[in-house]
Amino acid sequence: MWQDLIFLAGSVLSIVFLAPTVRDVTANIPLASSVPSMTIGAVYAVTYATMGMRFSALGSLGVAAMWSLIVSYRSSGPHDGPANVGRFVRSLFRQARRSGPETGTENEYTAPGQSAD
Repeated sequence: MWQDLIFLAGSVLSIVFLAPTVRDVTANIPLASSVPSMTIGAVYAVTYATMGMRFSALGSLGVAAMWSLIVSYRSSGPHDGPANVGRFVRSLFRQARRSGPETGTENEYTAPGQSAD
């Protein structure tokens, strides 16, 4: 299938464009950008593989690998390594708990820039 080669070419370009970020020791990429990109690359790889598009699957797996390196070694946080994925997921759950259902009434709303006093 010619489409397989087109998707492979797109993945190869992505890998080429991500390589400078992986090599740059001063790069700080937020986990909120890199973890979803890594996950999407992995999901695409599995999807292409199940469709019999081996070249596309390998290309997407390469993109996922590049993003996993960025997640592990170029995150803006103080920690390095694959455990950054777990830290990111835990932070999502903490944010979800904090932004749970509001218990206040409409009259208790404080407009931005106003004091609650």
